[in-house]
Amino acid sequence: MSGFNMKSFFSSLIVTLPSSKTLTLGWNFGSMLGMILMFQIFTGVFLTFYYVADGGVAFSSVQYIMSDINLGWVFRVFHFNGASLFFIFLYLHIFKGLFMVSYRLKKVWGSGLLIFLLIMMEAFMGYVLVWAQMSFWAAVVITSLLSVIPIWGQKIVMWIWSGFGVTSATLKFFFVLHFLLPWGLLLLVMAHMIFLHSTGSTSSLYCHGDYDKISFGPYYWNKDLYNLFFFVMFFVLVLIYPFKLGDPEMFIEADPMTSPVHIVPEWYFLFAYAILRAIPNKVLGVVALLMSIMSFYIFLMVSNYTSVLAKLNKFFVFLYIFVSVVLSWLGQCLVEFPFYDLSLVFSVIYFVLVFMLFSIYFLSKYLFM
Repeated sequence: MSGFNMKSFFSSLIVTLPSSKTLTLGWNFGSMLGMILMFQIFTGVFLTFYYVADGGVAFSSVQYIMSDINLGWVFRVFHFNGASLFFIFLYLHIFKGLFMVSYRLKKVWGSGLLIFLLIMMEAFMGYVLVWAQMSFWAAVVITSLLSVIPIWGQKIVMWIWSGFGVTSATLKFFFVLHFLLPWGLLLLVMAHMIFLHSTGSTSSLYCHGDYDKISFGPYYWNKDLYNLFFFVMFFVLVLIYPFKLGDPEMFIEADPMTSPVHIVPEWYFLFAYAILRAIPNKVLGVVALLMSIMSFYIFLMVSNYTSVLAKLNKFFVFLYIFVSVVLSWLGQCLVEFPFYDLSLVFSVIYFVLVFMLFSIYFLSKYLFM
């Protein structure tokens, strides 16, 4: 009986699920993210066989994987570039949600934001594991930010460091978390899917009613096969330009005595890094950094299942994307005029746009009553 229930459960997720006829390729981003997560876990598990989480030999073990392990370089190149692929589709998935006002599905939106925050933490810890100059000093900078927590901040930082600085013990801590977190993410993604399938996707008609539904399989299985095209493109580009998205400092072993001239995180954190650097006060900077993601939780405070101002919403989402791209560019610029001043201006615009998106969502409830 339990086997039958399990079969019907998975059938309800990927076969008999009622889905809107109007779902375009924009709705492939979610399934693509699921495929990339499995791909990252697969490549990551193989890398753990040969990686050594010890400050003295961690960098050397990565070079050993690249040069001496049979096909080790393939797994490592695919794994660290897979993180960029993940964030490309993660941001596309979020932008699609903003365009289609998907925050009306409260449990889906809330669980999705939690997955986003955990993925950012997961990617940061994986970045540190290389134990190169840039990743080591990124660990020093980012973990130090936790010291702004009242009363317990400094103790939390020292607990994570396992001492008075970022050391080999810190690396072990990050390695264990980096290995365990994806398995928890799998469960969270499953919950995210269950929440989505209990309400149905918001379609391109801005609704999730029962009047235009078809079964998910096999029609949408065929559509999801388009994901394989993007995987082939990814494999080709990674094999031609394996280190295009990396930093030259990642080829230098970590030196606790000498920091890089210009500390820059990976491209997918640049918008948040620009907001952090734009504010001279450390506490306010960390709050702004957190609010750049957490502010989207305010959309859960409104229950608007009527019409929305779709054209106006799209205009502000396009502006939001533009500002996020500009902030990402400013995040890798030097902290000097005019980049510092522009970072402050665009950080303010970023939060104004989030507030405007919320206002459109909130007010449209009363305009269409």
